[in-house]
Amino acid sequence: MSEYTLTASVRNDLGKGASRRLRRANEQVPAIIYGGEQAPQPISVDKTSFYKAIEEEAFFSSVITLQLDGKAQQVVVRDLQRHPYKPLVTHADFMRIDATHEITMRVPLHVVNAETAKGVKDEGGELHILANEVEVSCLPKDLPDYLEIDVADVALGTTLHLSDLSLPAGVTVVELTHGEDHDHAVLSITQAKVRGGEAEEGEEGESAEGGAEDEGSAE
Repeated sequence: MSEYTLTASVRNDLGKGASRRLRRANEQVPAIIYGGEQAPQPISVDKTSFYKAIEEEAFFSSVITLQLDGKAQQVVVRDLQRHPYKPLVTHADFMRIDATHEITMRVPLHVVNAETAKGVKDEGGELHILANEVEVSCLPKDLPDYLEIDVADVALGTTLHLSDLSLPAGVTVVELTHGEDHDHAVLSITQAKVRGGEAEEGEEGESAEGGAEDEGSAE
């Protein structure tokens, strides 16, 4: 599990105007922290460390240490509101977590050995990734940055489902707790489709050969 630490402070100047002023100062990002037994608390987060953190995929599936006015709190990011056309985060939502209670998070799926998979390299198939992330439930200490799918030995005609994922100890796929009919496919290797252009060229070639043979017969 990756480790991230952000510095934040309690925000007492509230409202849209206050948030705009905070963003114009270009040093803090307006945010809120909620959950647990405490009331929701508007905060502002140091922009430099925050923007650096959100460039990394693992940030969104990690437990974050939030240093709020010098006191550490464990949180996860729940939502980011972004500017419609500028590369800016206008607001962030963080949820407090308890080390003794399970949390539900979406984590990325990473496919490895895609180009050398048996069904692709040796059998000429095409790999189709059907899901990029999965919702898991676990204690905060067990939260993985991602789940890995090794397709090195996956043959042509194979479909892998949620139940085929290799899970770390203590981690559960949420969908599978709802029954077998929720065991969705995550990837498959199927027969490669013949390209339209290649098929047409082949047909044209056959027609041309057929025409030549007909002319020869006529002679």
